[in-house]
Amino acid sequence: MPSPKSSSPKLSPPKTENDDGRPDDVIEAEDGLVEEDEFLAEGWDASSSNASTSVTSSVYQHAYENGRRYHAYKHGRYPIPNDDLEQSREDMKHAMMMELTDGKLFLAPIGDNPRKIIDIGTGTGMWAIEMGDHFPGAEILGLDLSPIQPQWVPPNVRFIIDDVEDEWASGSGWDFAHFRTMALVLRDLQKAVDQTFRHLKPGGWVEFQESYGMPFCDDGSMDEERDVMKQYFALCGEAMARFGLQLDLGSRVGEYLERAGFVNVACVRKKLPVGTWPRDKTLRLIGLYVREALAQSTASLVKVFAGIGMSETEREVWAARVRETARDSSIHRYCYYYFWYGQKPEESDGA
Repeated sequence: MPSPKSSSPKLSPPKTENDDGRPDDVIEAEDGLVEEDEFLAEGWDASSSNASTSVTSSVYQHAYENGRRYHAYKHGRYPIPNDDLEQSREDMKHAMMMELTDGKLFLAPIGDNPRKIIDIGTGTGMWAIEMGDHFPGAEILGLDLSPIQPQWVPPNVRFIIDDVEDEWASGSGWDFAHFRTMALVLRDLQKAVDQTFRHLKPGGWVEFQESYGMPFCDDGSMDEERDVMKQYFALCGEAMARFGLQLDLGSRVGEYLERAGFVNVACVRKKLPVGTWPRDKTLRLIGLYVREALAQSTASLVKVFAGIGMSETEREVWAARVRETARDSSIHRYCYYYFWYGQKPEESDGA
């Protein structure tokens, strides 16, 4: 069975503080028995009440491998499926993000009246649709390699199929560019950031919302050397590296923003508990989302794991081990999530 190499470098998060200067808070663990069904009555409404325009792209071809569906446009560029199972996982992760941010779709100080907003790597389009509802006077464009967005969307929202790492076909003068979990899948993050800088209007903002690919623990309940979850994340990192992808890029986006010329670069770092061990109910719900996303990740990464020679049986064994350890409330793991944002100078040569 493939296992992470012992020589792999140990990842540790940078000492980034929250935007108010406070260090990260320690998550308090629940002392008593955690009720696993406490959230069963709570759902997530992914529908939109406003309906007008349809998706403009006609690129609807797909490719199939290992029993999963992938985008056909630039096939092989992105090794994650785009089928219904993965779309449900992405929508669940959006629900998790809304809990983590107390309902905020973004943290950058973009003002109350942005006119042009672009969502790069829009996925199922949920963020773009909700931004369209939130800013009915703004033009919202969702960009992705996969044509999986809904047919009916708010009148100010549209989607196109495009690659942010090519020359942009989506116009300029954007007030706000949004990326979520994109840093780790971009082949050339600096190129994407540079192009975003050029296509923003002077004074415009960019925001990256990015995970960090390794679990941590504050109270010693996780075995730093033999923890199953750490081994799994290390294995994911090794497998993704075969595609030229780096799981730790989310913690270093600020470097790329500054090199591109962005100013007022700031970062907010939040903790995502893994499992329902926290005392706080909102954090328990977030932990439940994280746990379920992890439980489904081995299936989503089938193509990635195949690249390091992992068989279907070995993948199922890892899936079972991950599910089991994620349900162990005596281990108080968490992951970091980063919100990086920066502003294009009001007067810029890249305008």
